[in-house]
This record gives sequence, structure tokens and C-alpha cells, in this order.
Amino acid sequence: MDKSRSVRFPAFILSAIPGLAAICLITYVCFEFHLNLTITGFLYLIIVVLQSLRGNFVSSALVALLTVGCLDFFFTPRLFSFEVSSPLDILALNAYLITGLVITRLTTKAHRETAISNNQRRQVDLLYELASRLLALDPDCNLLEESAVQFRDVFGLETVCLFDALNGEFYYAGNTESSLSEATKLTSEQGLDTDEGTNGTALRCLRATGKVIGAVGFKGLRGSELTIGPLAALAAAMLERTRAFQKASHSAAAAQTELFRGAVLDALAHEFKTPLATILTAAGGLRETHPLLQQQSELAELIEAEASRLSGLTSQVLRTGRLNHSDIKPRLERTDISGLVTNMVDQYSRKCCDRRFHLTKEAAPAEVMADGDLLELAVKQLLDNACKYSPVGSEVRVRIELSPEQATVRVGNTGKAIRGIERTRIFERFYRGTEARNQTPGSGLGLYFAHQILCAHGGSMELEDDSITSETGASFRLVLPLAGSESRLPNSNV
Repeated sequence: MDKSRSVRFPAFILSAIPGLAAICLITYVCFEFHLNLTITGFLYLIIVVLQSLRGNFVSSALVALLTVGCLDFFFTPRLFSFEVSSPLDILALNAYLITGLVITRLTTKAHRETAISNNQRRQVDLLYELASRLLALDPDCNLLEESAVQFRDVFGLETVCLFDALNGEFYYAGNTESSLSEATKLTSEQGLDTDEGTNGTALRCLRATGKVIGAVGFKGLRGSELTIGPLAALAAAMLERTRAFQKASHSAAAAQTELFRGAVLDALAHEFKTPLATILTAAGGLRETHPLLQQQSELAELIEAEASRLSGLTSQVLRTGRLNHSDIKPRLERTDISGLVTNMVDQYSRKCCDRRFHLTKEAAPAEVMADGDLLELAVKQLLDNACKYSPVGSEVRVRIELSPEQATVRVGNTGKAIRGIERTRIFERFYRGTEARNQTPGSGLGLYFAHQILCAHGGSMELEDDSITSETGASFRLVLPLAGSESRLPNSNV
């Protein structure tokens, strides 16, 4: 036997050593200076709380038990024994022990819920990055092989295997393993999803219109139970997208691509709803637990706020993802555009406190025939751009103007102006100017959707000429016919 081999202590003992040492030190000091039971118990309680913040439940409970033992042995009559003569002292010691264990339990639960929420948020970020990469793939390349590479790279997997049941072909990324390929093919044939937790292997059937079209196998996928569903949905969407390009000409395939982009966004948005609901429920449960430390309360509020924000973004993705379908029409009704814009400006003035919002409007009411939700999306995009592409502390200008036939909304900022050919392409799908790409991340879809919404309402959206506005930055003009005017286009749809 190797005598030089070091002795390994359990993790909870190592975690408890600082707390145990602090208890011993406080015991010595308080006993030496003859401090009473109340002061000593308060100092002990501080150590228990600090230990709970940094350790697990077992280590924290061990420290709490030691504190009760020290209180009993050194500070409660009879001294230097574990016999307590007063019933009140017995009650105090039991209450102290219960308090320490409850604090330890609540803190440990808060740590665990925070870790779960952080992991879910990280998985959502990875899914968003993967979806962005998949959408950016060139349709003329080997889509399935490149998709497998993106799955592996984004999630750090060992191996990814995609199986196309129609052609009987495999597409790999990582180590080519016959066992994984055979298991993936078997999953497609049997139509059954399986998981092997020992080596982190997950196998999922890929379905379209209720039929199995293939399967995907992931090796090294650990701790991602909530993301396996969206990953399979993305793989199925890419498989369907590949088949569409194989069956159609280049022009027809380009049209199908847009449908699959929407399908990917729709699948992701729906799958995000479940983990987001879980996060909100967990955060609400933590906030109902009393009493919470200030740090715990702040963590719970942060989790709930970020989950609510992601839920709102998901709903927006679902709404905008359907704007490309020709059978979707605006639900037109009389809408006060002045009130709608004013409410949006009020929301952004609270949300973007580092910008100054200046709203100018006429007192007369301005009703237009519009879909309120879609019109809010268009105005929101203009306000988003005005904030993103302007310096901190600058002014965002919003002006509402009325004429006998139409209502005009202008939104401008004091950022850099849009020059040259970029002005003619600013409303193109996925287009982003050089300055915009360098300044802030984005997809190039916001202004495209806003422009589509205005066209569907018989209106228009334009980038104003800076030589006319005589102002720095960029200014967009949104024009809608007033309700009852003859200028509104009939049967408008997105």
C-alpha cells in the first residue's frame, strides 16, 4: 500500500471546516470574556447564516448542531455538561436549532433553484444561437451535414448523427460510431425515443405531418432535458428544409426556405414556453417563502423579471413569425393612433431610462383602421431602433401630425445617419448596414416586418431624407390613412 497516498475527506466536511473553525473561535472568545448566552447565540447565528450561503445543507446542518452543542456545554447551566437545568434554556436551545436548520434549508433551496434557473437560461441562449446559425446556412451546401456540425459546436457534444429515413443516409459530426448510427436508425424504424443517462446519449424521432421522417442521435448531451425537444424540432425542420430544396428548383426552394424559417421560429417559441413557465413558477415560489434574505429576494426578483421579458419576446416571435403567410390579414378596427403611440412612448421612457423621450402631438383625436397588436409591433420596432442606435443620454424624438386624410408618426434619434446604398436596402429582409452590424447585434427582421405591417394597412413607412429634416441621426416616417378616408387600400393583407 502506498503510504504517501493522501486521505480524502467528504466534500461536505471540507465545506464545513471554515464554519466549524469560526464556531470554535467565537466559543473561545465569548467564554474567555464571559459574554452571556444572548450575545453568544447571536454571533453563532451569524456564522450559521454565512455557512448556509456558501455551503450545502449537510455542512450547514453540521455547523448548526455544533453551535447548539457549544451553547449547551459552555454557556448553559450546568456548565461543562450537556445537562440543562432550566426548561426555558431547553426551549431556547431547541428553538435555536430549529431556526438554524430552517435557515439552512431555505438558503440551500434558493441556491438550488437559482442554479436550475441559470442553467435553463443558458440552454435558451444556446438554442437561440443554434437557431441563428442554422438559419444562416447556405441552402446550396450540404445542409444536414453542416447542421450536425452546428449542433455539435454550439452544445459541445461528442457526436451528432442525423438519419434521413427517405434516403437511408447518415450525416455525422464528431466521432463516427457505428453503435450510435445503428441506434439512430433503430429509433427511426421503431418510432420510439430513448435516453441513455450513463453516457449522455439521447435519441429522438424526427416527425413531419405525423410521420417519422428520420431520427437524430446526440452523445454527450447532459443536463439538457428541457432542450432535447427543441433540438429535435430544429433537426426535423432542417431535414424538411433539405428535402424541399431537393424536390424543387432553385427559385421554388428559395420560397420554401422562408416557410421553414418561420417553422423554426414557431417551434422554438412554443418550446420556450414550457421552461419559461417553470422558471416563473419557481421564482414565484421562492418569493412566497418567508423570511428571505435580501440577497435571496433580489435573486428571485431578477429571475422573475428576466423570465417575464423572455416570455414577452417569445410571444412577439410567434406573432411576427406569422406575418409572411399570405392568408393572415390584419384584424382592422378603429384605433386611436395618438393614444397608442403615447402609451408606447411612456413604456419606453420607463424602460430606457438612459434616453430622453420628447413627444409632440396634436390635441385632436386620430382614429385609423388598424390591427392594434400589429401596429404596436411596428411602432415598437422604430422606438427600439431609435434607442439602440443612439448614444446614451441622447434624445429620441416622436412627433404625431394630422392632416384631413392621414396620420403621420415620425420617430428619430441623434445617432449616426444612414448613408448611401444602405438607405435603399434598409427595409429588405435580413439586411443590416455595416454600422448597425458593428454597433449592436440583431437579425435584420425588425424594419422588414414593420414595413410589411404598414403596407398591409394601406399605409407606408419611409426613411426620411436627412437633408430635409435638418437633424442628425435617422428619422423614420410612418403614414396611415385616417378612418373613413378614401386613401385606405381595400383588402390589405400581410
